[in-house]
Amino acid sequence: MAISTYGEGSEAVAEEAETCTPSLACHLIDRDEAGRLAAMLKAIADPTRLQLFRLIERAPKGEACVCDLTECLGLRQPTVSHHLKVMTEAGLLDRERRGTWVWYSVNLEGLRRIREILEPVPVREPAAAA
Repeated sequence: MAISTYGEGSEAVAEEAETCTPSLACHLIDRDEAGRLAAMLKAIADPTRLQLFRLIERAPKGEACVCDLTECLGLRQPTVSHHLKVMTEAGLLDRERRGTWVWYSVNLEGLRRIREILEPVPVREPAAAA
């Protein structure tokens, strides 16, 4: 994940200005990367998609056929396929056509990126005054 430090006019800030939180560094995610991560989070921020993702993630072989997913959720195939397409395009799922059916598995890199952005950063203790 690319991180940049920005100040006025999107120029890098070299010196620390007096602020309410002087130890706060403006470490921002690169704007393009932030857009990609937001698309991933948006894709999975739907109850049906979360259910689908979990079903695929916990499938016995780590993959599931679209025909099995429709049966589990009680939804029609076009609806399930739409949700799977959204998650695939966002980089959360991989898809493989086998004959008539399409099989889906979790894209491990996409999952890692989601976990990384959601993982809390350890809180730093303020430096003791000397």
